[in-house]
This record gives sequence, structure tokens and C-alpha cells, in this order.
Amino acid sequence: MPGRIGAYRVERLLGVGSFATVWLAYDPALEVRVAIKVLAENWHHDVRVRERFLDEARLLRRMEDDRLVRVRLVGELADGRPYTVLDWADGGSLRERLAAGPLPVATALDLLAEIAAGVAVLHRHRVVHRDLTPGNILFRSTADGERVVIADLGLAKALAVASGLTMRAGTPGYMAPEQDDPLAVVDERADVYALGRLGRQLLAHPVPQPVAAVLRRATATRPDDRYPDAEAFRTALLAAARQTRDPTNPSTGQWPAPAPGTHGADAPVAAALTRWLRAVALTVILVAAAGTVSADSATPSGTARSGPLSVVLPAGWRAAGTGWAGRYDPSGRLEPAMVISPEPRRWAVDPRVPGAFLGLSEAAARRGDPATFVAEQPHADCTPTPPRRVRLGGLDWVVARFDCPYGRPVLVEAAARAPTGLLYAQVVPPPGAGDEFVDTLLDGVRTRRPVIAPPR
Repeated sequence: MPGRIGAYRVERLLGVGSFATVWLAYDPALEVRVAIKVLAENWHHDVRVRERFLDEARLLRRMEDDRLVRVRLVGELADGRPYTVLDWADGGSLRERLAAGPLPVATALDLLAEIAAGVAVLHRHRVVHRDLTPGNILFRSTADGERVVIADLGLAKALAVASGLTMRAGTPGYMAPEQDDPLAVVDERADVYALGRLGRQLLAHPVPQPVAAVLRRATATRPDDRYPDAEAFRTALLAAARQTRDPTNPSTGQWPAPAPGTHGADAPVAAALTRWLRAVALTVILVAAAGTVSADSATPSGTARSGPLSVVLPAGWRAAGTGWAGRYDPSGRLEPAMVISPEPRRWAVDPRVPGAFLGLSEAAARRGDPATFVAEQPHADCTPTPPRRVRLGGLDWVVARFDCPYGRPVLVEAAARAPTGLLYAQVVPPPGAGDEFVDTLLDGVRTRRPVIAPPR
């Protein structure tokens, strides 16, 4: 493993592909982690591959969109191999999430629509990706949750040069039939085919007929039979989900009864899609109202709440957030979480701002105990203190402190098992604050079992 690449300190290997190796590195100037993609040694002297490698950086730099991986810098190693410095997608890939098990239908539909929105950015710039796979769909944490980003444009081409004698490119299983023909025209419809294949993998369960029809059209053998581009596919997908509601009473959000002979097999799918559609309809309201978090931050005794999770706010602190990005309950909804801070929107990006992230996860509780969860939150360049165990708020917490040479000077990781799941807290105390501040904060954390309304 190289110790440094340019000005960046290499931390670990992220992945190895056919043409490049990707490393996780630290940028000491900006105090952030980045991904560095380096051309593989065996392709060093191939002019075509080298140019394709640099084309990816040029395309990404030209488009510069939040739905695409961003390029920070292009450089060259001492041996002449080029490398690109990219924003690190800290949430991993869709391939990793699918390997952990099938996603709830509501989540899968939401993700597919977001992926299509990212591909639509390429198409608006007259660029075709040509290699959309679960490994090239990444997730990046943001101050407001999580963003789906499209990566690996190494095979992408501007549409002006995407036809005629182009080399075979793509991944079997997601590659459109015409990509096997070196003389074929390869345009946006090849990406639509890949979106349809991704949809079939994401929506492995039976889905209502309108949604299934969208996926069939997207994966048609003939390009002319598919949607013309990613935006048209996304529009059709969202419309198909809406059509599955009861046409006699759209405001109820109910789904048609199962067809005779299905014995209600599609009922869980329909219910999940209903929840998803309601979430889409409420998006504007949730953003305007700072999500499901409610707080009275005017006094030291103000309390913030996210679903069954609540916390007494320190004086002058407020709350923001709607859920734990990337963690879903069995119904497909984000598990409860919030950020509390004097400036919640700046906490994730400004190391000078104190604050805390609080989350409650049923899934994490099933996988391990609090001590294991805390141990899985390493900070490689920080000095840890031995974890301590303390009982606060009626819960047994495992608390570990890290003193760091850059960025946030102190980070505290804490976890406890609650009746409703595993409680997790990452705390950045105010300057000069010690264990007492952290303990007071954790002592004010509470959970309650959700109240389930009786069926009407």
C-alpha cells in the first residue's frame, strides 16, 4: 500500500477494478477523506485506456452535479500513471446493500427513482454511461441525510462520439443488446436498459402490474421500444406507482384488492408502495418543517423528538433531521435519528461546531451489543481512551472518547441497549467540556415504544 499519493495520506484500499485501483486517503489541507483512483499498472502504456481514464475526469468536471461523483484534482504518479482525486462516497455501494439482503419494496422504488434522476443528469449533458451496475451506484452522507451518486464513468461517452466502431463496453446482465455490436448506435436507451435491469434486481418481489410494465418496456430488446432517456423512465415509474392506487378514491391512498387467486400475496407490496407514495407527497412539508423532529430549544429543558427517540437539549441547542440515513425498519422507513447542535445544518461539515448525532436502530440491536457497536466506529488518526461503562437515564451506556490531531479535537462514541433497539450517540462536546457534559446529554436520552393505532 502506498503511504502517500501526492499531498494525500493513504489509509486503505477501497477496491480494485479492471482498469484502476481506488484508495481511501486523507486530505490534510481540507481535513476530509477522499477517494483516489489510480490507473492500473498493466494499462500504463495503453494510450486508449489512459485516455479513457482521463475522459472520466473531464466528463465529471464538466457536468459538476451533486448526483455525480465530484472530481477534486487530476495528478500523475512518479511512474507516469494518472490519478484522480474524488469525493469519497462514505455510504458504500448498492452492491453492498443488496448483498446484505433484499430491500423493502418502498425503499427499492425510491432508490430506483433516485438512480434514474442521477442518470438523467448525464443524459441532459448528452452523455451515456454504458456501465450502470449496483457497484457503480454509491451513497454519500450529507448534512440532511444521504445522497445517491452515480460513479465510474470510465466507459461513458459523449453522444457525439458514442456510435460507430466503439469498443465493446459494459457489464453482462446490465449491458443492452446493442452494446455487443461494434457498429451499433449506443445512446441514452442503453442506459435505460440498465435502469430496467437494476429495477428488476431491486424489485425482486412481485410488484403491481403498472410498475412491472415499466420495467418490461425499459428492458425491451429493440432500443426503439424503450423509453428515450432516463428522465422519461423515471416519469413513467412514478406515474405507474400512482396508478396502482384505488382509482375510485385516490385521496385514500388505498390499493386495489388482490386479484382472485392471489390470496393477498401482493398485499404487503401494495402497503409498502402506499407508504412510499405518502412519503413522496409529504416531502415538501417535511423539508419545510425540519422533518419529524420537534423541539423547543428556547430553554435548557427543551426536548427534541424523532419518533420514539427523544433527548433533553442543552441550552441554546436545536434539532434537525428526519431519520438515520441508510438504515431502514421492516416497513421500509428510515429508523429514527436526529442531529442536535447550536447549528444543526453546519455540524456535519464544520468541525468547529459542537453537536451530536443520535439514532435508534432495531437492526443494529439484532446484530450485536453496544460494546461491539462502539468498537466498530474507529477513528484511525485519533488517540482513544479505554471505554467506560456508566448507567444514565436507566440505561447502561458504553462510552469511548477519541482525542484527534485535526478536525474535531474530541469525538465521543456511545451506545446502549434500549427496549426498542440500540441507541447510538456520536458527540462533539463544546470546547473545554468534559465527561460531565456527555453524561448529562446521555442521561436525557429516552425511548418509548411506538403507539400503533387500531385498524379502522
